Amino acid sequence: MRQHSLHSRRRPKRRVRTTDSRPNRPVAPNLLKRDFSADAPNEKWVGDIVGIWTDEGWLYLAALLDPYSRFIVGWAMSVYRDEALVTDALRMALARRELPEDTDLIQHTDRGSQYTADDYLALLRAHGIQVSMSGKGDPYDNAMMESFFSTLRAELTDLEHFPTRQAARTAVFEFIEVFYNRQRLHSSLGYRSPLAFETAHLS
Repeated sequence: MRQHSLHSRRRPKRRVRTTDSRPNRPVAPNLLKRDFSADAPNEKWVGDIVGIWTDEGWLYLAALLDPYSRFIVGWAMSVYRDEALVTDALRMALARRELPEDTDLIQHTDRGSQYTADDYLALLRAHGIQVSMSGKGDPYDNAMMESFFSTLRAELTDLEHFPTRQAARTAVFEFIEVFYNRQRLHSSLGYRSPLAFETAHLS
């Protein structure tokens, strides 16, 4: 970028609180301890929710990322920031990945009420997934997911004006499935896309 005199641009940020912690809900220990390294797919998933502003109001995106390749394994969008949103993202990930019965997968999120809901935790247990949660109010415990959302804002949502939620849905779908997972190069992956990196691993 310096060689070609290119500079990034950012719009002023709109921020919405997406973590609704409930003190009486069960909290899991932090199993990751900020270690986002992985030797293969499906060792760790990290997840969170981000708000996307439109002229019709907020649209919420829940996503699950595999730190091995940075691949977004599951995602969902909704007007509501609720348990159904994160459950839909998890179900997509489960359908896409087909975990073995003896999986050692760890899912790491914050302590939001969506992630501590009984039905959500039961779905994780039913698939043998271990639950890990960040410390209270500590974004560094989920830094890799924060990094993805920062990329999403820098390369899409802070630069676009969405007149409707449907316009935002379409743009986010194209960003994740067409661009980010399949085309966007990562220096940490040897300048390969998440899909190309995982394909190389499988072969």
